[in-house]
Amino acid sequence: MRPSKSVAGASRRAVLAAMPLSAALIPLSATHAAGGTPRDGAPALTAATATTAAFRRAADALFRDRTAALVRGTPPRTTALRTIGGVRPAPAAARSEAGTLAALHGTRSRLASLGEAYTGSDTEVTVDSVRLQGRTATVQVTESTTLTYAKIRGDEPDTTAFVAHHELTFAADPDGTWRLTGEHLTDKGPRPVNAPLPVGMGAAAHPADIIDAPRSAIAYPAPARPKNLGGGARYDYAAMAAYAEKYWKDYNTAYRRYNSDGGDCTNFLSQALRAGGWKQVTHSAADYGTWYSRPSGDSGTWIGVNEWSWFTQTTKRTTALAYAYQMGVGDVLQIDFDRDGAKDHSMLTTYRSASGVPYLTYHSNDTYRRSLPSVIAAYPNAAYYAYRS
Repeated sequence: MRPSKSVAGASRRAVLAAMPLSAALIPLSATHAAGGTPRDGAPALTAATATTAAFRRAADALFRDRTAALVRGTPPRTTALRTIGGVRPAPAAARSEAGTLAALHGTRSRLASLGEAYTGSDTEVTVDSVRLQGRTATVQVTESTTLTYAKIRGDEPDTTAFVAHHELTFAADPDGTWRLTGEHLTDKGPRPVNAPLPVGMGAAAHPADIIDAPRSAIAYPAPARPKNLGGGARYDYAAMAAYAEKYWKDYNTAYRRYNSDGGDCTNFLSQALRAGGWKQVTHSAADYGTWYSRPSGDSGTWIGVNEWSWFTQTTKRTTALAYAYQMGVGDVLQIDFDRDGAKDHSMLTTYRSASGVPYLTYHSNDTYRRSLPSVIAAYPNAAYYAYRS
C-alpha cells in the first residue's frame, strides 16, 4: 500500500569567497560531439568529465550559499551578477535563488526567536546522474550537510545532519556557455532547514470509527509531563533511539524502502518502534487494527502516516501530548504541513536536552537529530501532532 502523502573547511570557503564575478564560465568545448547536429547547427552534447565537475561545483556553491544564510547570516547576494561555481544562473533562476536566500534569513530569525542557532556547517555534493537532451542538461545530485549547534542553552547535541536529493537543470547558450535554469528538491518528505518553502499536499479521508489525534501546541517551555525511562518503562525507548540513529542514512536492508513510493518516514518509524518492543498485530476485525511488516508485504498502518496514527490512537498504543515540547526519547511527532487535516510526515524523538528541547531523527529526507525549534521555524503555520509511545 502506498504511504499517505505523506562549511566546509576554511580553505574551501576561502576559494569560494575569492571567486571573481568574472569567473570563467564552462564552455561547450568541455563537452564532446555526440554524433549528428541539432537544427541550430551547434554540436550535440555529451557529459564530459569537465562539464560534470562544473555541474557539481555549481550545486555545491548553491547549497553552501543557502546554508551560509542560516549559519552566518550573510546578506543575500544578487546572484544574477555573479557565477555559481563557475556557472552563471539564468535571470529567472537568479531571482528565484535570491528569494530563497531572503526566505532563509526569515528562517534564521525564527530559529533565533526559538532559541537556536548554528556555528558552522559542512556540505558535500555528489553528482548521481547527468542526462543531456539537445542543449539541456538535467542533473541529479545528492547533498549531505552537517550543521553544528550553537550552545545557547548549553545542552544541545553537537550536530544535526541531513541527506537531500535535488534535480538541477542547465541550458547551453549560443555563445558556448552553460546557465543554471532551475533546481528543485526531489525527496517527498519535509524539506531540510536550508531549502525553500514547500508545496501543499492533498487531504486524506478516514472511516468514522477511527480516532483522530488532537493537535499539539508548540509553545515553549511546555508544562512538565515527564516520561518514565527507567526499569518500569513500557518500552525500551533507548533501543528505539539507538536504532533510528544507526539507520538514519544507512538503511536496514532487512526492510523494504518506500522513498520512491510516497516516502519512507513512517516505515522507518515503525522499524524503530519495533526495535524498542512494539509487538506486531497481524489479524484484526477492526479497520486499521493491524500493524506489521512481513515478507509478503507491510500493513498500511506500518507505512502510512495517517494510518499509523489511526492504529496507534484507536488501539491506545500512543497517547496524545498537549504540547510538542513534552516529547521525550521514543515519542513521535507528525506534521500536517498545509493544515488540511491529513498528516504528512512522521519523526521519532531520539534525544532530549536538559532544557526540554526534543531532537528528531527521520527518513525522507534522511535527517539526524533535527531540533523541534528548527522544524517549527521551517513550518510555522503547520499543524503538529505529538504522541507518547
